[in-house]
Amino acid sequence: MCTLEKRGEIFFLTLTADDEHRLNPVLIDSLRSALRQAKDQSTRGSALVTAARGKFFSNGFDLAWAQSAAAADAGGGSAHDRLLHMVEMFRPAVADLIALPMPTIAAVTGHAAAAGMMLALSHDYVLMRSDRGVLYMSELDLGMTFPDYFTALVRSKVGSSATRRDILLKAAKMRAAEAVVMGIVDSVHDSGEATVEAAVRLAEELVKRKWDGEVYADIRKSLYPELCGILGLASKGVVASPRL
Repeated sequence: MCTLEKRGEIFFLTLTADDEHRLNPVLIDSLRSALRQAKDQSTRGSALVTAARGKFFSNGFDLAWAQSAAAADAGGGSAHDRLLHMVEMFRPAVADLIALPMPTIAAVTGHAAAAGMMLALSHDYVLMRSDRGVLYMSELDLGMTFPDYFTALVRSKVGSSATRRDILLKAAKMRAAEAVVMGIVDSVHDSGEATVEAAVRLAEELVKRKWDGEVYADIRKSLYPELCGILGLASKGVVASPRL
């Protein structure tokens, strides 16, 4: 599960369910509900900070759920079918973040693997702690291919072709300092607390600009046309009254 708290103009989305924060249908639904609340309550100059409790930011899809008898009772079908169900459930969650009408900041306070790394990269800014945690796309090691929106997200957010190769075709485990050099992470901090504090400081600077959220979201979508095409996000062509 996750919680959403608003302090001033900053929304704090926190993954709280368990230590690994694996993305199963319950957590994905909770995440999307929180993002809808943030969108509905947003005003000019809002921002979102996402963090997680414990050792992990998110360890990706809940493969144990896909293979469990409980999951079979809940949804039926094979483990492969249930994994595909999670993949398709997570797609609109990524779209929600890409279309959210405010700046978004991921405070990566622990490991972010597979879909968990994709959750982080779906934010505008990624801050990471240096003392613990890696970014890791584990699919190759697990013998799995990537959903189309995963590869589009990596192509959209990671500028270097060599880095994209290392992420997807080498399954490289990247610590924070290396991820900064690769252009994946914006800044590195000494602890989880320091990472969240830095994310809040960045959010405070951004909300001072009082940007129109719909304009912000439309410009964001225009930056990632391939990703938005796959996610089914169309630019609204927002034209707001200029602030002179």
